[in-house]
Amino acid sequence: MEELVIRDADVVDGSGGPSYRADVVVDGGRIVSIVQEAAAAGCQRPEARREVDAEGLVLSPGFIDMHAHSDLALLRDPDHSAKAAQGVTLEVIGQDGLSYAPVDDRTLAEVRRAITGWNGSGDDIDFDWRTVGEYLDRLDRGFEGRGIAVNAAYLIPQGTVRALAVGWEDREAKPDELDRMRRLVAEGMEQGAVGLSSGLTYTPGMYAKDAELTELCRVVASYGGYYCPHHRSYGAGALAAYEEMVALTREAGCSLHLAHATMNFGVNKGRAPELLSLLDKALTDGADISLDTYPYTPGCTTLVAMLPSWASEGGPEAVLARLSDEETAERIRHHMEVIGADGCHGVPIEWDTIEISGVSDPALGEFVGRTVQRSADVRGEAPWVTARHLLLADRLGSTILQHVGHEENVREIMRHRVHTGGSDGILQGTKPHPRAYGTFPHYLGHYVRELGILSLEECVAHLTSRPAARLRLPDRGLVREGHRADLVLFDPETVAAGSTFEEPRTLPTGIPYVLVDGRLVIEDGRRTDVLAGRAIRRTA
Repeated sequence: MEELVIRDADVVDGSGGPSYRADVVVDGGRIVSIVQEAAAAGCQRPEARREVDAEGLVLSPGFIDMHAHSDLALLRDPDHSAKAAQGVTLEVIGQDGLSYAPVDDRTLAEVRRAITGWNGSGDDIDFDWRTVGEYLDRLDRGFEGRGIAVNAAYLIPQGTVRALAVGWEDREAKPDELDRMRRLVAEGMEQGAVGLSSGLTYTPGMYAKDAELTELCRVVASYGGYYCPHHRSYGAGALAAYEEMVALTREAGCSLHLAHATMNFGVNKGRAPELLSLLDKALTDGADISLDTYPYTPGCTTLVAMLPSWASEGGPEAVLARLSDEETAERIRHHMEVIGADGCHGVPIEWDTIEISGVSDPALGEFVGRTVQRSADVRGEAPWVTARHLLLADRLGSTILQHVGHEENVREIMRHRVHTGGSDGILQGTKPHPRAYGTFPHYLGHYVRELGILSLEECVAHLTSRPAARLRLPDRGLVREGHRADLVLFDPETVAAGSTFEEPRTLPTGIPYVLVDGRLVIEDGRRTDVLAGRAIRRTA
């Protein structure tokens, strides 16, 4: 007898087609049969050892988070309800060009310092890997050899590769260094990575010229992977930055997935149609492009990311030294407040849009939940003085919310035919962005049920089959016989994000069941102790 039957579900299968009522039988981690209501009339219904009553619930494929920052969270938190409770069954990590493989001892220490704000210091993690393959093996083992909460796929981080082969200097790679980067990318792809990411407003990845990136993308393309850039500007130069990535990947013959594809800051208000027109033309010309977005207006990153690139050259210790020097710190301020730093996307920084969401040092907790401008007012000083103090005192570990987005742009982009969902969820900090805990139910509750921006069937396709196709996973992303049983059951009338900007760690409502590999990780709305997630490796 089979393991589980999901009875009387309204199946939204991920294809974008109309829903249907069915019993769905799961065994051995796969969907073994789907018996539609019409076919079952007058026949004996399927039986199994366990039954879930899905009356009034939608059954869909598990959601795929195309832009996640759970690189260490998956290893430190076996519960990981931030994603499991949303119905996420697969996360794509290694984002924005900075993560923890491939590394050597030096680079690992540097990367840990550079992205403390994203993932914490890592002092609680045994970094017993150095290669991409060893990191994926570590994910497979998870906790006591039992795995991790949800599945994870990995992008090779171009900034980490550059740090390993070149260092943190702003210069072109030498021929032997470029050869080493090619080899590192090839090795990572062979060991199971699905593609390459970049953070082209973060050091050291931003120091790579297009020719260097093109060469790395050629390697990725030869393995059937894709390039996922956080490109060079989401502000004053946003459209040019998108054009650059489209042209670069077409030259390399590489698939392109645009990370958190937004149009932010005042200069881009109402300009989403220009971006989509650019993408439509490229798609018509034969380009292979997809994108992800989160359904919120503010962005989230680290405070140090706002600095001009020249101030970040050499790595974290060099940044701290420059901030400690009065003359250099004044140059940094002028660049940020008057000229418009490339770290702030070419737009002069507005301190009343920069909210501190987390600090590494608990003694600095008074800053959390306030904008830099508000804290400066309380302290009776200029906002740069406050920001500089925080950067130094927290040793670059502070995270921010950046309130610079536009709702009309968010809605326009999420309608596009190559759109997928990505939380960009940083789980660190006292007040993380609510997208970390709420992206997927927020799509379903707010943008589908409340606003009607997308139909339910269309939205589910955006969150399931489209990302599975980008990841080249032939047996995920659809409710089909023979597919992996990564599934979610939700109530379309009540599903909603519980997380808010005031209470960002509140779990969603209306998602009573989530299955990873056919095993219930959420049952009756509560997290079980099941660890069914594994590393999902690139398939040929």
